[in-house]
Amino acid sequence: MRVFVLARHGESVLNIERRVNGDPSRRVPLTERGEEEARRLGEQVAQLPLDACVHTRFPRTRETAEIALAERVDVSLVVEPLLDDIDIGELDGEPLERYREWKHGHPRDAPFPGGESLDDAARRYGEAFRRLLAAPYESVLVVCHEIPVRYALNGASGSDSLDGPAHEISNAVPYLFDEEALERAVDGIERIVGKIAA
Repeated sequence: MRVFVLARHGESVLNIERRVNGDPSRRVPLTERGEEEARRLGEQVAQLPLDACVHTRFPRTRETAEIALAERVDVSLVVEPLLDDIDIGELDGEPLERYREWKHGHPRDAPFPGGESLDDAARRYGEAFRRLLAAPYESVLVVCHEIPVRYALNGASGSDSLDGPAHEISNAVPYLFDEEALERAVDGIERIVGKIAA
């Protein structure tokens, strides 16, 4: 059976500061707690044979992966930009409350100022999951961000919303999908937002 383990990165400095970041060139380190969360993630997948660990271009996901797999020199790290956090453009570095205020005041297909829309990011995540399904991995750890994990969970559950019922995704907690579940996740994401922007 193929296994896809999806996990959000460990707690970062900006999580504590309640600020948002959608620019992968900006280094946002893990907190001490985030490093410990990454170590626990490693313990949780220690007995699972892994073909690879996929992470995003954001340093906090690579750092989480490196800590989690510190003793697993046989597991290669692979960058997948399609799983990057949402590009929030001009809101980068702003307080979480300002991001949420803008998000709730606009439709999902409206791009963040200088960034992308939630729907475009969702389509990107669907494409990333399709790439994972097409890759030769039998067992892979994916360290990414809260939103792609949330969308995968809700898409797979058959929900009519990508934001529920699963919403708050804890840092560095592994969510397991078999091949069929990840296919359902992609189908659910595409059903909700459509494959092609209107």
